[in-house]
Amino acid sequence: MSKPAAPLKGRAARLARLMPSTGPSTAARTPFVLLVVLLLGGGLITLLLLNSALNEGSFRLSELKRDTTELTDEQQALQRDVDSRSQPDALERRARELGMVPGGSPAFLDPDGTVRGNPTEATAPPPSPSPTPSPRASGGAAPDPDATATGASGSASPSGSAPAAESDSATAPAAESPPPPTSPGR
Repeated sequence: MSKPAAPLKGRAARLARLMPSTGPSTAARTPFVLLVVLLLGGGLITLLLLNSALNEGSFRLSELKRDTTELTDEQQALQRDVDSRSQPDALERRARELGMVPGGSPAFLDPDGTVRGNPTEATAPPPSPSPTPSPRASGGAAPDPDATATGASGSASPSGSAPAAESDSATAPAAESPPPPTSPGR
């Protein structure tokens, strides 16, 4: 058989005392290794969830930026529409289409109730004469001389009330039709 190991002397004995035996140390390391593995696994899962949340936020942010751009473009288009309709010549043209006439000289009321200025009633300017149809437009027939004289003067009518009826009829259709929508789709 083999001889029993001789006791270590000197430096080897000191090293042997510093190094523990292998039996009980493996049992003490197992919980520590499991703890480290669980911490690393939990950290990786947490990073995965955090990365997913950040990506979802990034997609939402890009969608909101796109929506903001679309709404800004729509707002600018509507502002251009408002600006073009609020120009003085456009306002005057639209007012005339609605049958409005320029006002006369204004009058003001003072705090004591007296009238300052001379108020006058606004009157519609005479309607412009309508152009007579050309002989080519009527199919080559000669125009009626009475019709051209009546159409050119604008006031020669049998009843004498045609200009007043024209001014009334100009305001009546405008009052019946609603104003056009200002923004498409909304």
